[in-house]
Amino acid sequence: MVDEESVPDPYKDVQPHWFFCCRADDSTSWLPFSREDSDKLENTYTTGNQDEEVVIAVDGERYDVHVKERKRYAVYWEQAPTEVRRCTWFYKGDKDTRFMPYPEDFSKMLEDAFKEAVTSDQWKKKIDFPTGETVIIHNPKLIMQYQPIGLQDDWISSPSEQTRPRTVKRGVDSIPIDIPDGEPDKVDHLVFMVHGIGPACDLRFRSIIQCVNDFRSASLSLLASHYKRAQQDGLVGRVEFLPVNWHSALHGDATGVDEDIQRITLPSISRLRHFTNDTLLDLFFYNSPTYCQTIVDTVASEINRLYALFKQRHPDFNRAVSLVGHSLGSLILFDLLTNQKTESKVPSGDPSSLSSNTLEQILTKLDLKQYLGILKSENLDLESLSLCKESDLKDLGIPLGPRKKILNYIKRRWLPEECKAAATLQMQDPQIPGHDADGLAGLSSEQSSFYRAQAVTSAVDYEYFDVGIGQSKGGIAKGQVSIDYPQLAFQPQAFFAFGSPIGMFLTVRGLKRIDPNYTFPTCKSFYNIYHPYDPVAYRIEPMIVSEVDLEPMLIPHHKGRKRMHLELKDSLTRMSMDLKNNVLGSLRTAWQSFARMPVAALPSVEEGETSADANPQEAQASAADSNADANKGDRNADIWSKILEWPGAIHTHYLKGVCVEAESSMNAEQTENSEIKMGMLNGGRRIDYVLQEKPIESFNEYLFAIQSHLCYWESEDTALLLLKEIYDKLGVAFEQPQQ
Repeated sequence: MVDEESVPDPYKDVQPHWFFCCRADDSTSWLPFSREDSDKLENTYTTGNQDEEVVIAVDGERYDVHVKERKRYAVYWEQAPTEVRRCTWFYKGDKDTRFMPYPEDFSKMLEDAFKEAVTSDQWKKKIDFPTGETVIIHNPKLIMQYQPIGLQDDWISSPSEQTRPRTVKRGVDSIPIDIPDGEPDKVDHLVFMVHGIGPACDLRFRSIIQCVNDFRSASLSLLASHYKRAQQDGLVGRVEFLPVNWHSALHGDATGVDEDIQRITLPSISRLRHFTNDTLLDLFFYNSPTYCQTIVDTVASEINRLYALFKQRHPDFNRAVSLVGHSLGSLILFDLLTNQKTESKVPSGDPSSLSSNTLEQILTKLDLKQYLGILKSENLDLESLSLCKESDLKDLGIPLGPRKKILNYIKRRWLPEECKAAATLQMQDPQIPGHDADGLAGLSSEQSSFYRAQAVTSAVDYEYFDVGIGQSKGGIAKGQVSIDYPQLAFQPQAFFAFGSPIGMFLTVRGLKRIDPNYTFPTCKSFYNIYHPYDPVAYRIEPMIVSEVDLEPMLIPHHKGRKRMHLELKDSLTRMSMDLKNNVLGSLRTAWQSFARMPVAALPSVEEGETSADANPQEAQASAADSNADANKGDRNADIWSKILEWPGAIHTHYLKGVCVEAESSMNAEQTENSEIKMGMLNGGRRIDYVLQEKPIESFNEYLFAIQSHLCYWESEDTALLLLKEIYDKLGVAFEQPQQ
């Protein structure tokens, strides 16, 4: 008989998995690609030419991986490239929370040593590396790494801690890690998400890119649970969410506003003042005629750029597009949609008024005539200057301030139609994939014309204009400065406002009522979504239907029920009202009964003598009165017995059926409210939708006020409302998961 343990296992090649590096807050972590993306990268690595650069689209084609360079580049937004590794071996120290991959050359040496140990069946093999690390392969399942003393942390003092080894694992299947599922290739809908004030979007000070990534992940999870059957039948793909960042353009070098504000900022409480300058001032910038134009132009041009780039990478996409705005971003989109043209054509402009100007006249107007000789020495005219990048002017020796003025004037005041898209792209950083002018070759002339439609506007013009939702008698919404709104390259299907101050801004501008017949020129659906404790959010429906006091539509929990504390709160409210009415009615009846009772006027009876012995006739009359009093006493006893039966009735009627009754009443109320006509801004449907607060939030609404304004990015209830609106239009049935 042969001992099975003595027979060495045959050597099998390790299965690699590709990871990418993620750095945040001075910490480094390695995250795995999905199995689908990892297989694509591995096939390219094993079958392709190692000397040629191959680019593979990953993560729903939002990133490109340069296989030879081992770098991962963002496609739609500006982000520093991250490192990519082909991982086979991993390690974890005692204080580490997750396994980290070794570098590829280190993993190769480990794999060669492991292969030798397996084939020769010689274990407890010690491997010394040039860097000083020592790895001992005790057996296939026990491999340890020992670091040299010189590489240990300085604060480690005890010898036991200095020699504490790392655990080493071979292959991704041997470590506890969640590998994400791949995203469906088919995109059913495209959503652009615009942020509010400041560079951070939540309490963790994350950027719009990170928050949209979380929102996208939540939508994928909800699609898997609420549209499971449709996914299995191939009817549902995914919804793509792309962030739109305008804050960096406003606070960048082009405007110079940060330097101007910093010069007048007081030195005290510097952190608070920096926070104010970087966030709260965005509200004032939007009400400025100069910077409002910059913000609107940036949002529109960025949306059009992302849309054209998405169409370039997804040529078969022919579905609808929606818009989402949070806080101030919702107001920007509201004003933008209000001023869209029905034919959705970008105005070509009238360059004739400026084309007659020579380069010398323009430089004189900008007070930059001293640079005319430099530009003429390179034979630059207005058309060729519009194609120049900032780096080109920098190479000519033009300082930062003058070259910013020249480029900003050219791209906003004079830009031939055929050069408009190319100039916009070339002014972007050429190091960012998807931002170079070469990427424009695959776009049609109609798509490229939507890349940038800068408005021609005076420096300051305080004339008011009609925003399109004036009062029924023809009044206009005053208070908004005159700017030229660019046009979007598409007609949005729906507009979702998160925590929006639209209602407040319209009221402050002087608009008291929205015409019920008004609708956006190019968008037929509008949803105002807010948290009940959000201090920035305001309602829209009272401005349309002021004569009816309507509660907002309650957004159902994504698990298909009302939160338990809200159910109990509603039931206790109804119970208290019923109890109050019953008690008042019973006490009123009892008091009337007591008031009708006669007052006894009997003479005093001597001790030891009965009333019957004193006077027989009076005894008979007293007996008759006693019978009448007994009847009244029976009626009063019935009243008090009913009062004493209330606790049992309360338990039976309210506490036992609290969930079922609350849910049925909520459904009935929601159905009744949803049938009320609410103007045409949302096609006659309800507009205001309120989230359900969490149980802990209900204890102190002031404590969670700020968090309530920033909760929408992580709200699964909000994501589910968006998905329902999108897929209801596509005719896909919604599935409520089993509890």
